Amino acid sequence: MSRRSMTGRDAAWTGHPLWFCGFRPFFVLTAASAAGFLGVWLLILGGAGTSAWTPPGGVLSWHAHELVFGFGLAAAAGFLLTAIPEFTGSAPIAARPLAALAVLWLAARAAYALGQWLPPGAAVVLAAAPNLLFTALLLGYLAPALWRDPRRAHLGFAWTLGGLLLAQAGFFAALFAGGDGLAWIHGAIDLTMILILLAGSRVSMSVLNGYIEAGRPGAPPPSDEYLARPPRRYLAVFAIGLCGAAQAGLGGGPVAGWTALAACAAVLNVLNDWHVGRALFTRWALMLYACFWLIALGYGAMGLAWLLDLWSASAGRHLLTAGAMGLSVFTIMSLAGRIHSGLWLDRRPWLLAAAGALGVAALARAAAGLPALAPWSGTLILASGAVWAGAYAAYLWHAWPVLAGPRADGRTGCAEPVGKSPSPFSGPESGC
Repeated sequence: MSRRSMTGRDAAWTGHPLWFCGFRPFFVLTAASAAGFLGVWLLILGGAGTSAWTPPGGVLSWHAHELVFGFGLAAAAGFLLTAIPEFTGSAPIAARPLAALAVLWLAARAAYALGQWLPPGAAVVLAAAPNLLFTALLLGYLAPALWRDPRRAHLGFAWTLGGLLLAQAGFFAALFAGGDGLAWIHGAIDLTMILILLAGSRVSMSVLNGYIEAGRPGAPPPSDEYLARPPRRYLAVFAIGLCGAAQAGLGGGPVAGWTALAACAAVLNVLNDWHVGRALFTRWALMLYACFWLIALGYGAMGLAWLLDLWSASAGRHLLTAGAMGLSVFTIMSLAGRIHSGLWLDRRPWLLAAAGALGVAALARAAAGLPALAPWSGTLILASGAVWAGAYAAYLWHAWPVLAGPRADGRTGCAEPVGKSPSPFSGPESGC
């Protein structure tokens, strides 16, 4: 094959719409992993012929790791690879390195799943290598742009990713030593909540102010403009970090319980920024608002579990993971995946139904840990998992033509929609 024909084929491949922007491949992988991995987990819980499969650390460690570092980190990669160039004015990621990161993410998933057929130490090394390399490369790509930004206003994303890298390394080190790595996963969940706070505050400013401005075209800046005030956000980040440190050092108990309640109160304090009037009572604003409520409820439930022993702390953690993480990822993908594909937001009924299903599934999964509902615990877990996975399968079904197809305006890249409307939130009803 001639060099010219290889170059032409390579150009055609890298020019595919899937590589137009950082969010496109990773939002596809996020939705596919949510539906696929949880489907496998439900089969394991149901005992459907999966008892012979034992990944490094056991199936519970695999499930927890893949939820946070598979599903969660894919969503974070899609958001950050799109948002950081916009925030800092840096160049967006090119098609080849984007494709390389996506392939590495897939390799990491396969390496963990296939580790059963190797000796325990080799299996952990096989699983750890591509996982840690992916997180490190993502951090290495984003950190320089965040550091070069004169204001360095978004450097918190780099610190949080660095913390996730250390937590992931600690998880695999614990497995390599023959121990339990779940304590590191619990720390990673806290870091993920911090990441949601950082990302959600920035996205919510665009959403709420977009609704406010759309309702007042040509008017002066409104007095009820929404501002995500840094002191409140920093206090919430500190309180969550303090709770994570108490869990790591004490594993639970009264001190961890009080720090969890402090985290709950700090996140509720952040919600005071949101009370700006009618703009809050719109679908996108309420979806993001509910994410912050789920974070607060999750830490509140963990605090009461450690202080009063009313239920397992796992109920609170599932409000954080299935609830806050599940709904925030879905909401941000539904927002950014449309706007940065050059489309108006999708206002069809399926989206509200899927978002509601995620919230209900999270509450049902948390309720499965209540002693009063112990007889129905298994049913609640299976039903909530199926609903949660189904919501992401619905997202993938509806979003695939957008994420993997060309832009309707003929452009490339991550630009917002072109049109007369001043805001994507005031655009026409969208059906595709």
